[in-house]
Amino acid sequence: MPRPPSKDVKEIPKDEDGNPIPSVRANQLLRGFKDILPSDQPYWDFMRQRVDKLATTYGFQRIDTPILEETSLYNRSLGKQTDIVQKEMFTFSDQGGSSLVLRPEPTAAMMRAYINHGMISLTQPVKLYTIGPIFRRERPQAGRTRQFHQFDFEVIGDGGPVVDAQLISMLYNFFVKLGLTKVRIAINSIGNLASRQAYKEELVSYYKGKRRLLCADCKKRLTKNPLRLLDCKEAGCQPVKEEAPQIIDWLDEQSRTHFMKVIEFLDELDMPYELNPYLVRGLDYYTHTVWEVLPDEGEQGSQSSLAGGGRYDGLAEVLGGEPTSACGFGVGIERTIAQLKLVGAKVPKGEQPDLFLAQIGDQAKVKALKLFEKMRQANLKVSENFAKDSLKSQLEQANKLGVKYVIVLGQKEVVDGTALIRDMESGIQEVVDYDKTIDTVKKKLSQADSAES
Repeated sequence: MPRPPSKDVKEIPKDEDGNPIPSVRANQLLRGFKDILPSDQPYWDFMRQRVDKLATTYGFQRIDTPILEETSLYNRSLGKQTDIVQKEMFTFSDQGGSSLVLRPEPTAAMMRAYINHGMISLTQPVKLYTIGPIFRRERPQAGRTRQFHQFDFEVIGDGGPVVDAQLISMLYNFFVKLGLTKVRIAINSIGNLASRQAYKEELVSYYKGKRRLLCADCKKRLTKNPLRLLDCKEAGCQPVKEEAPQIIDWLDEQSRTHFMKVIEFLDELDMPYELNPYLVRGLDYYTHTVWEVLPDEGEQGSQSSLAGGGRYDGLAEVLGGEPTSACGFGVGIERTIAQLKLVGAKVPKGEQPDLFLAQIGDQAKVKALKLFEKMRQANLKVSENFAKDSLKSQLEQANKLGVKYVIVLGQKEVVDGTALIRDMESGIQEVVDYDKTIDTVKKKLSQADSAES
């Protein structure tokens, strides 16, 4: 007779089909997500500062849209047959039965905000930028995570080719100033909706004759999203792509004229670029000019494009707004930071302390806590570690921080009403009146700055 299960044994949870649900340890990250550790924060601060400066220079205003949006926003704007909508969105139903999605890209949300808030009544074009997290449920791999961050610059309300050229120029110069001087710009035109539809028919006709040579994904794209055939990275599909018809040959007069003017502007700016007839953007809302920024071929590692952009003149209408031309770009922050590390680019470490306040004993800790607050209010850059009692360990920490002076408070200093100031470079120590500590270190720092300049 089988034994009854022990009351102490917990029942393994199962799904609707009776299969065991694998346990997730509470102290582990979700697959495809990453922590941004303190050691990486200087890179992030550097990027945020440069993005804000870029926005100020070119007259862009910041907008922050919610992380959650209605699923229909992206189904309509990106296209139901795109890879993002079909298999990469984090979609769920809330308690009220609404279908929601974690933001898979920012452009549609920014256009939704433009329409919702009547920005069409503002002086056109409206120049907006945003920075924040994006979510894609794709297979985690090098350079791809399920939560990543990007910043986007969008010009809404101007259909002129000069906007395309200026955005490409902005983007290129941004990377150069970061220290990525060897990036490459790939550019193409995918025309307007009419010319693109004619090209799609020709592309499908060509690929159907090569169907047996295609990978499994491309066989699906052939009927669902033909332009994505040109995005395939599988080695076996490359010879087929190289002989495929080029969209540039199918542009109508309007699309061809727009693209040629963009090229003329870029030439006038001496902007380096390469024409890539197979470059497409996989989202339905793109029209006319599209581009990508790629790392130098010798420095790619496992990276793909660092940034991408293009014109999307039909998006506002798709979302129920008035016909509105628009153009913009997005930059992957994690990929850009990885590239900065790969080329050994230097980034500022951020604000470093000039002073360290050390203490020995409980009475000294009380005095040090009070002095620390006064120093902070006096705008002195001071650090401390009140959790440490050992002077040796505190001095070691001060040395690692590279501070100029250490202020020491011990039992003797408390009794005498003094403080000990130690010059970390020369090792010279000076005893000063406790109440004059701030004035003394200010004078010393000013003298040190004068000597360095």
